[in-house]
Amino acid sequence: QVQLVESGGGLVQAGGSLRLSCAASGRTFFTYVIGWFRQAPGKERDFVAAISGNFDYTLYTDSMKGRFTISRDNTKNTVYLQMNSLKPEDTAVYYCAAANKLTKTGREYYSWGQGAQVTVSS
Repeated sequence: QVQLVESGGGLVQAGGSLRLSCAASGRTFFTYVIGWFRQAPGKERDFVAAISGNFDYTLYTDSMKGRFTISRDNTKNTVYLQMNSLKPEDTAVYYCAAANKLTKTGREYYSWGQGAQVTVSS
C-alpha cells in the first residue's frame, strides 16, 4: 500500500503563501486519488482538495477554491497544495491521504500521512 509523507508546513503571515508537498512511495502512485484534509485544534478534520491519478480531475471545498490549488507530478510521486492569500483561520494540521475514487468523504481515504503544521499569524 502507498505510504505518504507531508512537508512544507510552517509559519506565515496573513496574506502569504505556502506550498505543501505529499510524497509517496511505490511504483503505482499514478493509480491513486490523493486528497488533502486539515484539522484545526478542537475541530473535526475537514476536506480541502483532491486530485485524480490521471487526467488531473480535481475536487475542492467551495470556500477554498480560488485560494488553494492542488496539482501532482507523477514522475516525482508527489502531490502539491499551493495555498495563497492565507488567513489565520487556515491554521491547522494538514494531512494527505489516498483513495480509490475522487471524493470529499474522509472515510474513503487511507494511508494517512503524519501531517504538516500550518500556522498563519494575523
